[in-house]
Parts: sequence; C-alpha cells; structure tokens
Amino acid sequence: MKIYLETDIAHEYPRTFIPPLILENLARAERIDEEIQKAARLSIQQSKLMREKRAKGPKDMPKYLGIATAGEGPRQIWDSQNKWEQRIKLVRGEGDPPTDDEAVSKSYDYMGNFRDYINDKLNRNSLDNKGMDLICNVHLGKKYNNAFWDGDEITLGDGDGKIFVNFAKSLDVIAHELGHGIVEFTANFEYKNQPGALHEHFADVFGSVVTQYAEGQTAETADWLIGDEIMGPDLYGEALRSMCEPGTAYDNDLLGSDPQPAHMKDIYTGPADNGGVHINSGIMNKAFCIAAHEIETENAAIIWYNALQNLWPTAEFNDAVTQIVRAARILVKDKKVDKGATQKIRAAFKAVGLPA
Repeated sequence: MKIYLETDIAHEYPRTFIPPLILENLARAERIDEEIQKAARLSIQQSKLMREKRAKGPKDMPKYLGIATAGEGPRQIWDSQNKWEQRIKLVRGEGDPPTDDEAVSKSYDYMGNFRDYINDKLNRNSLDNKGMDLICNVHLGKKYNNAFWDGDEITLGDGDGKIFVNFAKSLDVIAHELGHGIVEFTANFEYKNQPGALHEHFADVFGSVVTQYAEGQTAETADWLIGDEIMGPDLYGEALRSMCEPGTAYDNDLLGSDPQPAHMKDIYTGPADNGGVHINSGIMNKAFCIAAHEIETENAAIIWYNALQNLWPTAEFNDAVTQIVRAARILVKDKKVDKGATQKIRAAFKAVGLPA
C-alpha cells in the first residue's frame, strides 16, 4: 500500500478533479451544514497531504497476473476501505467477475471504455503506449470530495452525498483523470500557468471524447459538460465545467460562480489555482468544441492527439495552436481528415482570441 505525507510543492501531485477554489468556497459557505463544511476542509487538507508521491523512494507498481495479454493495459480496482491509503485490497482484476460494489463496477467499466477508445481510435497501448496497468482506487477516506491522478494511478472519493456523490459514477471524471496520464507520457506539461491549463484542457478533451465514444454521441448530441454526473442532490443540474460555454457550468451560493473565461481577452493572470490551470483551460476547451462541431468530435480529437505528441513541458497556448494547426495540415495531406479542417480549426482559435 502507499501512504502520503505532507509537502508544500503546489505544482506536484495530485492532479485533482475538483479545483481548490470550489472546495474553498464550500468550506466557508453559509447555507450548508457544518458537516459538509468539514468534509470540504478535509478534502482540501487531504489533497495537500497526498503530494509526497515522488519524494519517497521508488514506485511500488504491482502487476496483475490475470487473463489479460501483456501490453493490453489490464485493469486493477483497489478498495481503500475509507482509509487515507491506496492499494489496500485488490477487489477486481482484469477478467474477474463483477462485485456488488457500484463504485468498483462502474470504475472497472469506465476504464474499459477509456482503454477501448485509445486502442480503437488512437492506436495507443494504454497510458504509456507500452501496456501499463490501469490502476484505480475507490472509497478513499471518508466523504472525500475529489478524484485525482498521481503519476501512475487514479483515486476516487465517495463524495459527501449532498454536494458531490461518488466520483466513480462519472465516465467524464475517470476519462479525465486517465487522460492526465496520457498527457504526462507525451507533452508532460508543467502544472502551472498556461502549460498547466493545457494539461487540464487535454484531460477535459479525453473526458468528453471518451464519453461521446462510449455513449454513441456526436458533437451535436453531446452535452459537453464535465462532472455533471457527480453533482449531489443539493446541486443537481450543475456541472464543473462546460466545454462549449465556459463560465456557465455553475453559479450558486455553494460553489460560487464558474470563473472560466471563453476568450483570451479575459484570461486569468493571478496566482490562484496554480496560475489558473483549471480556470484558463476554458479558452482552449471552447476552441475544441467549436472545431468539433465543424469537423466532428472524432476528427478534432485525432488532430489534437497528434499535436499533443509534438508539444513540450513549457508549451503555452500559442504553441498548442501552432502544433494543432500543423497536425491538421498533415492529416489532411494524408487524407485522414477532410479538406477544410485546417481552416475551420484556425477559425475556431480565432473565435477565442488565439493565437494571442
């Protein structure tokens, strides 16, 4: 098992799904009861406590010796048993029968959806393209209001039951967190400022694209919301982010107002949220949504993925635009996407003020 201790490296792990700003709003909200405020404060604290991952020796990565062929990204679901530790009990491996635990069943199925998509559409062999195991921990802590990727696995909290429900209920969440893994094994953006916003943007792209793939949706029929499935009874109908309409995902006295800008003229330049990694991702998300409506989500995703292979840790938005347009030109030349895709993508970026 792995146990985490405190460190002050704010740009290191974990990559949490719920932005710190939202949890801070919950911790001081007046309308909710003390128990929910306590859960929010605990979630903030535990996210900070789980950042020592890289500081304590080599990783202890177990390999599941099940029926999966080597190189297929076999799944492992571990039960944290409501403790603040990972990999306590392996409750379902690749090919094992279902359990009566909904969090185990959904995370197993959703990781399968993610794996199917990257294999079928991107010709990618798991997160590292070398068939690494897909590891998920469920039931971390008590009323933990978050989910995260920490460098080699994802971990899901149960939520407090009122503001957020179990994070395993959302394919968006699981695909987003696994998407962070692909980003780290490719561009590996620094997790701050514009590079960090690109990290979150590409993870959101994976979250939305995999959901559309699994549910048979198109750009027109998808809702383009991220995290709406984890909203509890007190916030039902809200979401964490809207890829097509940044700044509109939520607006209430519990979470506050969605701070995401939809245009470079409104880009956040302050120090919060590691320089706006969750906030400013809205600009790139909006551009992707526009492009997907013009050339279809599947084509836009392939272009973005090809561009991701040619980006680097300190890349900023303008660099991403250059590489995405370049990838479109190459794919058009290779007749993998239709003519006109390059111009439509340029127009999508122009609509959000890019390149800036």
